[in-house]
Amino acid sequence: MYLNVIETAEYIDVPVSEIERLIREGQIRTIKYEEEILINRNQFKLFIKERKKYEQELRDYLEEPIPEDIDVKDED
Repeated sequence: MYLNVIETAEYIDVPVSEIERLIREGQIRTIKYEEEILINRNQFKLFIKERKKYEQELRDYLEEPIPEDIDVKDED
């Protein structure tokens, strides 16, 4: 099933401009039928799933404590 840009924005509750930005940056694939831009819902679900996975990995990385460097010397 295909969604147009407005339906896609409503589907994930983001502004239409965000979907247009993702299309412009080539992050999501589209097809053009007559004058309408369409997005495959299954492909878009995969995009959202991968994006959430990446965000979680980034959060995990940023929350990881910095290990103490054994070579650091106290200069006092």
